[in-house]
Amino acid sequence: MVVEVGYAQAWDLEARVAWRPISVGEARERDTAGLPYVVVYREAGREAPLEVRLVSWRDHYVGLWVYDTQGRRTYDLDMRLLDDPVRLLRRCTVGWNYIGPEMAEFDEACPRITVELFPDGRGRRTEESQGKGGGSYVTVPGVRDDERWTDRPVFGEWPLLSAQVHGFTEPPVFEITEVAVAAGDGSGLAPATCWRPPRPAQPGPIGELFRPGVRVTDGYHPEMTVVEPRRTGSLRVPSGLLAVSGPDSDDGDGPHITVPVPPGEYVLEEAQARHTYHCEWEGSEVTRTDTMAVRVLISESPAATWEMARRSDDDPRLLRENEIFGFDTDGATGCFADAGAWEPLLALFEKGLIQGDPDLDPDVYEVISDSMYLLRTRDQASGGELAAFATTGDGTYPVWVGRSEAGEVVGVVVLVEGMPELLPESGATAGA
Repeated sequence: MVVEVGYAQAWDLEARVAWRPISVGEARERDTAGLPYVVVYREAGREAPLEVRLVSWRDHYVGLWVYDTQGRRTYDLDMRLLDDPVRLLRRCTVGWNYIGPEMAEFDEACPRITVELFPDGRGRRTEESQGKGGGSYVTVPGVRDDERWTDRPVFGEWPLLSAQVHGFTEPPVFEITEVAVAAGDGSGLAPATCWRPPRPAQPGPIGELFRPGVRVTDGYHPEMTVVEPRRTGSLRVPSGLLAVSGPDSDDGDGPHITVPVPPGEYVLEEAQARHTYHCEWEGSEVTRTDTMAVRVLISESPAATWEMARRSDDDPRLLRENEIFGFDTDGATGCFADAGAWEPLLALFEKGLIQGDPDLDPDVYEVISDSMYLLRTRDQASGGELAAFATTGDGTYPVWVGRSEAGEVVGVVVLVEGMPELLPESGATAGA
């Protein structure tokens, strides 16, 4: 069996064609430099490719799409290059089992199996039965170590990973050829539909949520206007280590996230936006103000950059598209706290909110009314404090750290829901 192999800078997922073909020599240079490129494998006489592989060593990433004769993607393999030794982790695989040749790509009724793997041996297999009455079944995958890992192949010596899927019984013979391409739009830029390495969640315009007058939408309310940040007291962090965690899901290993800051007392703020809507209950227009985010303000200097905080064992190379690191909560609650007094502060939180102890001294336990912040606890021995806040649900919430041009921490923010989308400034015109 002869398999044609071609190289390009990118692959258009919608058009199923390559973008900007390159020679083997150019592909080798990009491989050495860590730059993205794609490899397209085709069988003569077959319109759809057998498989397409995207390589981007600078992103520690190799991706693979496998196609059937109808041109539908049937298998997605996400591999991550990890060190010591240098090898590829089969981070995630997704397989679609189309029911008949007429079923559309990614049809809701198409059964799907997803397997996620991690370097420490953990994993999860999710079998989904789509369509009416469908559900999911989650188990631990039985994966051997040699199935979890593969050595990084030398350029030009990759096997056809989908050979068995396509029913090849003999090793294919590879023949270098030029790939077919789509007509360009003249801009010289890759189409938005081109495949690229997955990116973890991005911070978005967090600083704008604290700037009065900015117009945003949360996807439910078409227009909201940011108002002056609401200040809800302060937080003492004498240890110089700010904790951000879910106080209701303590795993015994301390707070989920910690951020070094200068020892001191810092303002607690809520980013808020006002909107008007028709209330059917009252039969009139109603204006209300909602909290979008909470912040510990470390400095009045503006944030030049935002980064996602993570624990020492959080490996960003493992994150898939829009995935996050953060703190977990089982009770829709997060907190900012002095990490140096974490245990006594957490004990006061549990006594007051969870156990409802009526005899707590108001000097160590304070309920906060009419705010996204719920309560504050204070460790009398160290002076450190904890301020708990509500989120809009359970799950994992990322922690965003703002830094000045000099790299100093100026603020630590948690979005209590999703990131709102900015709207054009008032008076702006299309194309301005």
